[in-house]
Amino acid sequence: MSELIDNREHRQRVLKELIMELHQGRSVDEVKQRFQELIKGISVSEISQMEQALIREGLPVEEVQRLCDVHAAVFKGSIEDIHKPAQAHEIPGHPAHTMMLENRAVERLIENSIRPRLEALKQDGSAENRKALKEELSKLLELDKHYSRKENLLFPYLEKYDITGPPKVMWGVDDEIRADIKHVLARLAGEEDSEKLAAAAESMLTKVTEMIFKEENILIPMALEILTEDEWLRIAEQSDEIGYTFVRPAGQWKPERVDVNKIVPEQPGVDKGTVRFDSGTLTVTELEAMLNTMPIDITFIDKNDVVKYFDQGKDRIFHRPKAVLGRTVQNCHPPASVHVVEKMLDDFKSGRKDHEDFWIQKGDLFVYIRYFAVRDEKGEYLGTMEVTQNIRPIQELKGEKRLAD
Repeated sequence: MSELIDNREHRQRVLKELIMELHQGRSVDEVKQRFQELIKGISVSEISQMEQALIREGLPVEEVQRLCDVHAAVFKGSIEDIHKPAQAHEIPGHPAHTMMLENRAVERLIENSIRPRLEALKQDGSAENRKALKEELSKLLELDKHYSRKENLLFPYLEKYDITGPPKVMWGVDDEIRADIKHVLARLAGEEDSEKLAAAAESMLTKVTEMIFKEENILIPMALEILTEDEWLRIAEQSDEIGYTFVRPAGQWKPERVDVNKIVPEQPGVDKGTVRFDSGTLTVTELEAMLNTMPIDITFIDKNDVVKYFDQGKDRIFHRPKAVLGRTVQNCHPPASVHVVEKMLDDFKSGRKDHEDFWIQKGDLFVYIRYFAVRDEKGEYLGTMEVTQNIRPIQELKGEKRLAD
């Protein structure tokens, strides 16, 4: 046993050295051979556990993220040797099957529509070719739905098994891809040199295709190995709320070993009795209906930063899948913005602040986002409440309206 532990610790040290070498400027090709030797005879799960351990040691997620390209370069020739794929991903309607269907659709878009127009731009940087490429590239913005399901439905279940490092790393790359697509589209609208534009587009497309490879050869096999059928079923049930990229599930998946009608709800049922307040009483049914009727979105996290509640109004501005319940708020945000969340929560917990406000444009909406520290009568911190509202109609009010029409 001690030999196994020593070997694992040795791998851990070497992995950290490789990350540091990448940080210092060494190329993927230069470290690929050592990485290949390091992972001989171990599973995808153990590689993920090593990365997770490095993050727990304090190594920034952004540094571990540098290994993504090395993973892709090494696994392309050897992934079958270290992991035997499960069969669930071949079943129509299974979330893994749907993810792969979407990936095939993305690949078709790239090969059949985007690349021909990219080649045309390389030959002739005319406004017409730029416009044609922009029209096809803009379709890649649909990837946001695919990535959002992965981040908000699949990742929470992996976190329940203490797998947080790989999801954080992958989420960071997802955000890079989102930003790169928008950046290339913005540059196509200008008059930049066509060779530079083509190079930027090629780089972005490479990231997209490499993410497909990482999902199908690392993330999905790992999730299939770990998640239970009822967890996959809940992912499938909540997927419609977020939407799909280019395709829809090829059927309704019903696990063979799960009675769909007898699955225990993820959140225990609430006693439909009476809730007593200092200022009155409400039945749980009345209270829930009131909260869902309010023209604002509410989310509450407790003093341990765990998401405990969100309302389910019909016009929610920001989507909240039930998979976020029980998840720490830090894991609900992209790695690049977690420090902002933690700073705000630290200010609330310490008493330096009681609220923080933000406002953004979201299509036709002008969204006012407010965060409030929730405290008891003694001033003890209980949690944070997020209140979101489209205030565009309020901004447009003029004059007075004293009586109902």
